[in-house]
Amino acid sequence: MKIESVYDPAFASYGKILRGYDTRELLDTLERVTPLPDGTEYVPSQPELEALPIAAQISANAYGGMPVQLGWCNGHNTKLNCLEYHRDSELNCGTTDFVLLLAKADDIQNGRLDTSKARAFRVPAGALVEVYATSLHYAPCNGKPGEGFRVLVALPKGTNTPKPDITPLNDEDKMLWACNKWLLAHADSAEAAQGAAVLLDGVNIDIAADL
Repeated sequence: MKIESVYDPAFASYGKILRGYDTRELLDTLERVTPLPDGTEYVPSQPELEALPIAAQISANAYGGMPVQLGWCNGHNTKLNCLEYHRDSELNCGTTDFVLLLAKADDIQNGRLDTSKARAFRVPAGALVEVYATSLHYAPCNGKPGEGFRVLVALPKGTNTPKPDITPLNDEDKMLWACNKWLLAHADSAEAAQGAAVLLDGVNIDIAADL
């Protein structure tokens, strides 16, 4: 699979680089207080990150004053497994290079998406990248073979916390997996085994050979 750069023109419809932010203290804190598991681990809210000056800047500038949470997704991964979306953009920033596997919401046809629509984009260490609400995404992937990743995940407060108790009104409601999180799972994923809706067709992409 071709791995493109977030600085390539092709990324413009998926997201953008947010400039003007000093991410050095953020990266130091990610490195110091968060683990690097063999698999992947996600924490929606990390107090040490939310106490940093950049947290207030992200809330005020990037989200226009909305309350936000700063968490992380760390580990080792090379597979797609699932795609998710939120009603808002997500911000990511890594201590090392990492790769995002992305697709577009308008590629969902009749509630399903073919994994051949996914594209891979490399994010360089320290760059603060916005992934648009219309971009399907999931866990980051390694930037180099076996290296792993520590990646900031900034989102509106409450996102990815427990799923609200709703009465489904339409097919999209059946995809709701957590608060402000709609999920399309591949049959091979752990999430599918846990009951997530299997809505990804095609191969479960693995970029290990492309790094």
